[in-house]
Amino acid sequence: MRVRALLEHGKTIQRSTVPGEPGLGLRRVRARMNSYWLTAAVLLIAVLLWQAVSMAGVFPAFALPSPVAVWQSFVDILRNGYGGQSLIGDILISCFRVATGFVGAVAIGVPVGLMMSRNKIVFDIIDPLLQFIRPVPPLAYIPLLVVWFGIGELPKAILILVGTIPVIIIGTMSGVKSTPPLRIAVARTLGATNAQIFRRIVLPSALPEIFTSMRVGIGVAWTCLVAAELIAASSGLGWLVQFAGQALQVAIVIVGIIIIGLIGYAMELVIRKLESWIVPWRGHD
Repeated sequence: MRVRALLEHGKTIQRSTVPGEPGLGLRRVRARMNSYWLTAAVLLIAVLLWQAVSMAGVFPAFALPSPVAVWQSFVDILRNGYGGQSLIGDILISCFRVATGFVGAVAIGVPVGLMMSRNKIVFDIIDPLLQFIRPVPPLAYIPLLVVWFGIGELPKAILILVGTIPVIIIGTMSGVKSTPPLRIAVARTLGATNAQIFRRIVLPSALPEIFTSMRVGIGVAWTCLVAAELIAASSGLGWLVQFAGQALQVAIVIVGIIIIGLIGYAMELVIRKLESWIVPWRGHD
């Protein structure tokens, strides 16, 4: 009887821990809800601290407007625009610029990183250029790009691409190098060709690092965009922040900063979702 009870207890534990079972799904939902509540609580505390500092007069009202004043400024520019531009238009043009440069960086950076990690000659040719470009701040390229391409959309896309592509290339190379040698050895033992090893082993092993570099790269892309719009633009969120800052309208500056942060975070969440679809095994290998 005691053995039978132990066996039944073991089956109960096994059923409760099998992936896809209702018990596991419920725990995941609860964990996700707890994460959402924690995030909401942190944001609420941050806003309350901001309000308290504003009410205490630590900084002048024009230097640190209250959350209420920032919200009022947001509603005003949402309805009436700012500097002859609508807020929605500024958001859309900035998102378009980031998407164009970022997609170009991924489309070029991933194949280049794969080739550099697999071919010594390609690595020796591209690596010096990559290491030269990587430490140069994006602002240094803006005068050259303006002289060469004017102040249209092309120089902004090129700036984002140049600033983001080193992150993508290095992340891709790191992913390829992290492929466990044992997997490659077993595949060769089973008669796999180099093309099959690359397609079935190397690339899937590199995908997690590639997506990590994309998540880092989207932040770099926004940094490059704002740098470009601060100098060579007449629209966009970076231009909005610069234009409002020159007029000492700090509330509008804060509105622009918050919007940039929220959109950047939303794009990062989209990349996470794509990663969960394309690389479902990450964290379980």
